Amino acid sequence: MANTDIKIKETLRSSELEPNFAEEITKHPGGEKLYLCYQCGSCAGGCPVGKITNSYKPRQIIRMALLGIKNEVLSSDSIWLCASCYTCQERCPQEVEIADLMLAIRNIAAKEGHAPKAFVEQATSLIENGRIPKITGLTQRRRTSLGLPELSPAPADVVKKIAAITGFEQLMEKLKEEAKK
Repeated sequence: MANTDIKIKETLRSSELEPNFAEEITKHPGGEKLYLCYQCGSCAGGCPVGKITNSYKPRQIIRMALLGIKNEVLSSDSIWLCASCYTCQERCPQEVEIADLMLAIRNIAAKEGHAPKAFVEQATSLIENGRIPKITGLTQRRRTSLGLPELSPAPADVVKKIAAITGFEQLMEKLKEEAKK
């Protein structure tokens, strides 16, 4: 991930802000409680990802979303670092569903053509193969040596059909095109 730090310019101009960005987030599943956040920092203080990298700051992401700093939020890879462990949600005194909120923001980002290359590659593998990792001969031999059954082929046709029906396949095509730019 290249752009994990969200940088705020020293001077923000109102013309550069998207005043409806927070409202847009609240209309997505998981984003409904965005306005309840009063920036106490409980989410950031308990975040295990935040403990291992300074690149993920949920409080900062939420504040920027509330301010309407849309492009910086959606184009940053830091929104993809949330591990969805729900520690933040357990600690939030306002019951803001922060992990779900990050998912809502990531969904908006993906729809607008922003997603890390690794995510696009994994999603493409899922659509094409029915699972993310390919099952190699080595994997099958190791499973046999451990007394485990061989893995059956993944139902790639079923996954591909679901991806097509839900629009996920088209979204991945869009993201692949964006990655080429």
